[in-house]
Amino acid sequence: MTKSQPKNVLGTALQICSLDPVTGFTRSGCCETGLEDHGSHTVCAQVTEEFLAFSISRGNDLSTPRPEYGFEGLRPGDRWCLCASRWLEASEAGFAPPVILESCHEKCLEIVSLADLKYHALR
Repeated sequence: MTKSQPKNVLGTALQICSLDPVTGFTRSGCCETGLEDHGSHTVCAQVTEEFLAFSISRGNDLSTPRPEYGFEGLRPGDRWCLCASRWLEASEAGFAPPVILESCHEKCLEIVSLADLKYHALR
């Protein structure tokens, strides 16, 4: 039995979110997920200054480099695989960063709606 190609929220093949910085729970560049990914890092977003500040206010500093984890820190404009629940929380608070639909894993639809993702799609 062969492993099926991961799908995005549009039902097509999942596309790369970012290779610079390298993102994804598995650091493949894609917002792939699996049983170990308890945060469901499935939403590919282009982070904004407002979102990064919001994330810090919720206890998750994505801006500060953490070399011990090979993490350089994010800057506005970087693309990153976000936890679906954090993206939803940011959306509800008015700080949702734009998303790249082709790079959002279909599993995020268990937490966020396609309508919300489309509303915040990068244009």
